Amino acid sequence: MTARVVVADDQAVVREGIVMLLGLLPGIEVVGSAKDGEEAVAQVAEHAPDVVLMDLRMPRCDGVEATRRIREEFPGTQVVVLTTFADDDSLFPALRAGARGYLTKDAGGEEIVRAVQAVLSGEAGLSPTVQRRLLEQVTEGPLGSGGGGGPGPPDGMTPREAEVLVLIAEGMSNTDIARALHISQATVKSHINNLFAKAGLRDRAQAVRYAYMRGLVRPPGRSFT
Repeated sequence: MTARVVVADDQAVVREGIVMLLGLLPGIEVVGSAKDGEEAVAQVAEHAPDVVLMDLRMPRCDGVEATRRIREEFPGTQVVVLTTFADDDSLFPALRAGARGYLTKDAGGEEIVRAVQAVLSGEAGLSPTVQRRLLEQVTEGPLGSGGGGGPGPPDGMTPREAEVLVLIAEGMSNTDIARALHISQATVKSHINNLFAKAGLRDRAQAVRYAYMRGLVRPPGRSFT
């Protein structure tokens, strides 16, 4: 299947270079480009692409706000962030806004194709650097051994079940969780069934709300204390 893609980046040289690169890749058709978030939303409304490759720091409407609007107004379009920045203040707000993929601009063509295919398959298209950062958040926060004596996992969860819960809240699929934690998908499903039972959860949406309410995931702009 050919993925129809819109590219959003405020730097013309970078935007044109990405469009040129995508034109050489199999399975991708560029149907539009945008110089800011407002144009990105308009391009999605006009072309109904499968995926937007979204820069974050753009004028008028930044990539996070554009991602939020696209996911709310055009849920059939997925967003893969393609940015220079992989810091927490960029990464986590983008994921919470609805981005299903996150790559830095040193990604090669094959990595971009894999991320696009992943989000179209209902999975997360995250670079190895981003996956490592998500795991670091787990181990550095109150759930990890380096949390400085913070509270342990809630409702009798094991540390591993709590790790899985945090990754669910960050938007990762079972496949991505298995890959990030180096365990099988069957083991991931077992952990999910256990933590759902312990916390009285019915689905992943409830799990995300639960993770925020219990302080397992940081709101944008805040850090654990």
